[in-house]
Amino acid sequence: MVITLLLVITLTFCMMHAVPGGPFTAEKALQPEVEKALRAKYHLDDPLWRQYTDYLLGILRLDFGPSFKYPGVTVNELIRKGFPVTFKAGVLAVLLVVFAGIPLGIVAAVKQNKWQDAVVMVMATVGVAIPSFVLATIILYFFALKLGWLPTFGVTHWSGYILPVVALAGFWLAFVARLTRSSLLDVLQQDYMVTARSKGLYQHQILLKHGLKNALIPVITVLGPVAANLLCGSFVVEQIFALPGIGKYFVQSISNRDYTTIMGITIFYAAFLIVMVFIVDLFYVFIDPRIKFGKSTG
Repeated sequence: MVITLLLVITLTFCMMHAVPGGPFTAEKALQPEVEKALRAKYHLDDPLWRQYTDYLLGILRLDFGPSFKYPGVTVNELIRKGFPVTFKAGVLAVLLVVFAGIPLGIVAAVKQNKWQDAVVMVMATVGVAIPSFVLATIILYFFALKLGWLPTFGVTHWSGYILPVVALAGFWLAFVARLTRSSLLDVLQQDYMVTARSKGLYQHQILLKHGLKNALIPVITVLGPVAANLLCGSFVVEQIFALPGIGKYFVQSISNRDYTTIMGITIFYAAFLIVMVFIVDLFYVFIDPRIKFGKSTG
């Protein structure tokens, strides 16, 4: 985890300084002397190795540095301000993916080659094929502009989260439904499932006690990155619905070459993703007791 995060920090730092221009290049009104003074203030005129080591030391203190776009504001403050909105929308999207995608996949597997399976698979195929920003534009047009049922932007009311959450969850809901279906179908054909049926167990007992637990292992594997992706938000979807999350600051920082904000949000997202993957690895033991951590005794 530490090595991965260090690689992300290093690559992000190198790419930011390899981009032509700088955070003050767009300020055409600045005199050369003023720009030079600003670069000295933020230590941008130091050698790259010194900037890199200073930035690493700042990260060890959980300090991402000041923002160049918002004078007097740190990147930590921007993250604290925007992440709660992003996190709330992400939690709702994760819940929608889990409590809709998995049941739909189960229904499709149990009702294989029947109309229920066909309906779920058509919905899942469409959901996977449509990008989140396209889905966001479509539902915004119909449900907000045409029908007027939901607000077009902002989260001043709880209803403001509905469209962004659907747009965020659409692709992953369809993906999880398809994965659950294929995984469960594979498990249902295993020998131990045939043995359970021959013992006369009820179908729901076979499904819940023997089939679903094993079928969910691949689903749990992808839910870690999916949860991290949704909890950190989709920058494009946040822009479409004008959500005051970290996506807004990230997009603005790119156009303004705000090095510290770009690197801070990227590193924050990477750390969140790494932790979520680690948590998923720990959950494997509870999902499947055959998976153990530690030295092999064989």
